[in-house]
Amino acid sequence: MAQKKKPALAPEPTPGGKVGVYVCHCGGNISDAVDVEQVCAQARRVPGVVVARDQMFMCSDPGQEMIIEDLKSGLVDRVVVASCSPSLHESTFRNALLRAGANPYVYEHANLREQVSWVHHGPEATAKATRLVAAAAAKAARLKPLEPIRVEVQPRALVIGGGVAGMKAALELAARGQAVVLVEKSPFLGGQVAQLQELAPEGETAAAVISELAGAVLGHPAVTVYTCAQVEGFEGYIGNFKLKVVRKPPLGATYADRLEKLSKSGQGLGEYVPFVGVMPATIPESPEDFDLEAGVVVLATGMRPYQPRPGEYAYKNFPEVVTLPEFIRLQAEAEGEGDTLMLHGRPIRGAALIHCVGSRQIPGIHAENEGGYLNEYCSRTCCAATLYAANLIRDRYPQTKIFDFYRDIRTYGRGQEELYTQAAASQVVFFRFEAGEEPQVLKNPDPQGPPLLVQVKDVLTFGEELEVPVDLVVLAVGQEPNNIAGLVQQMKIPIGADRFLQEVHPKLRPVEMSVAGILLAGTCQAPFDVGETCAAAGAAAVKAAAILARGFVELDPFVAEVDLSKCTGTGACVEACLADGALSLVDLEVAGQKVRRARVNPVMCLGCGACVAVCPENAINVQGWTLKQFESMVDLIVSDEYLEGA
Repeated sequence: MAQKKKPALAPEPTPGGKVGVYVCHCGGNISDAVDVEQVCAQARRVPGVVVARDQMFMCSDPGQEMIIEDLKSGLVDRVVVASCSPSLHESTFRNALLRAGANPYVYEHANLREQVSWVHHGPEATAKATRLVAAAAAKAARLKPLEPIRVEVQPRALVIGGGVAGMKAALELAARGQAVVLVEKSPFLGGQVAQLQELAPEGETAAAVISELAGAVLGHPAVTVYTCAQVEGFEGYIGNFKLKVVRKPPLGATYADRLEKLSKSGQGLGEYVPFVGVMPATIPESPEDFDLEAGVVVLATGMRPYQPRPGEYAYKNFPEVVTLPEFIRLQAEAEGEGDTLMLHGRPIRGAALIHCVGSRQIPGIHAENEGGYLNEYCSRTCCAATLYAANLIRDRYPQTKIFDFYRDIRTYGRGQEELYTQAAASQVVFFRFEAGEEPQVLKNPDPQGPPLLVQVKDVLTFGEELEVPVDLVVLAVGQEPNNIAGLVQQMKIPIGADRFLQEVHPKLRPVEMSVAGILLAGTCQAPFDVGETCAAAGAAAVKAAAILARGFVELDPFVAEVDLSKCTGTGACVEACLADGALSLVDLEVAGQKVRRARVNPVMCLGCGACVAVCPENAINVQGWTLKQFESMVDLIVSDEYLEGA
């Protein structure tokens, strides 16, 4: 069957916009490869361009003022900025237009850094830059002022996760006058920090940190806490998220162990129990669910310590091989106060601490985990925690010797380098190994000596192979993100190669996700210590509060728009749409007849243009990216008429 030919678009008059082109040197990032002055000279020959200027840094205050002055004077009414990626500074230049009293959507961006200077050199770089700027100017001439889409905001925030990050974010939001609902899947508040005793490098106790945070959260009237609760349904958009929360009795040996410790502690609801946390409410006896509406969502789902495989550094092969979190609990329960550490009635005269267990894993050298992945990242916090533990043992039990086995030591935070200095001064013995030549933990063949033997090829002694008999091996395990695959799938949020949640930009938008209205707090994003976690949670709370306090959000208007005079209701656009609920067919009455036509929900629309490609009547366009604008861009890319000497 012959395919129906698409009718041509209705002719549009060429707009009479006065386009200003502003080209950035980017401090040499662009101008080292591109002749910026020549690009400006060629741009002045493009139809509609009335001025073309260059600046060392267009994003700087002088660069923005240049644009603002030209707009205010009436010299230009359309703006093209040719600089770095629009993802970095698009909002910067739109705000500059607003300050000039212009519509922020009469602006077009040409990327001369990532698309030109970083991939081309010589004359071809300038030639390509010239055509990209010309294409942007052609599109800018056809831009029309648009109005942002206003969405009313539900006046509450939902925080998922009841660890330090979740409690800190909830408390900061409540302090700014916002209503907060905090949901935590376990019966306890405190997260992984509650499983610690003292915090490196300053030695604050987990009890003090968790008690203060949990007490403030539970005592604040603007915060509602649900434990034993998980989000099992999610829909909506920024300002109007709708969630289904289910509360269930806790299951699993871990929770049973903590509940047993709680019952033996004599502590009640709202009181801190070491290595348990704070239990703020009674446990539901049967599943129950409720619906919740929120304007923003803060993810504080946390991390978990890496769990070594059986046999990794002889873990599970010998009871004397433990992880650092396990050792912290053992040390807290150690018997007596002598000068030698005693665990389970045995004196620990020598202990080996091994760094980078479950971190900085290398393909081809280290074995993959059960899920088929490697933790190639540095967990950052393990070195300080390990050195702190070494110093604590040497200080309290001077007859217990400590041997530290490391690939590299990273003590990056305030007060952490001092931990290394203190360890060296207190006679901790350091051994350095290469990747792929990790220490081997074996049974000591000498029945009269300690039970374990650690073999290592020591870089510090130029590769000498050494054997160190010890009573205990402590594995400094790294951080892994908690498994929140259900939330990731429901919310359609991105994760990085390291399986942590992925922010939009680590510097410019460090706590925002690509799904508007969903924010990150703490170790669900990356390995953080407690101080960094609180800082990230505070940043997420400030972002969330800014959205809630305003009462509405404004979304970019780059969404599909239907021309009802052309639409025949074929439904092809609805089938092609990538966003559930963004497009639908509705019944309308036109000239006394009932007809079906496509209707766009602008809040749900992604602006992807999939519907434009399949409409047989050319009845749909994406505002700010119309087919006519694309045609104008292509015309200028292939044309030589504006080139000097053509």
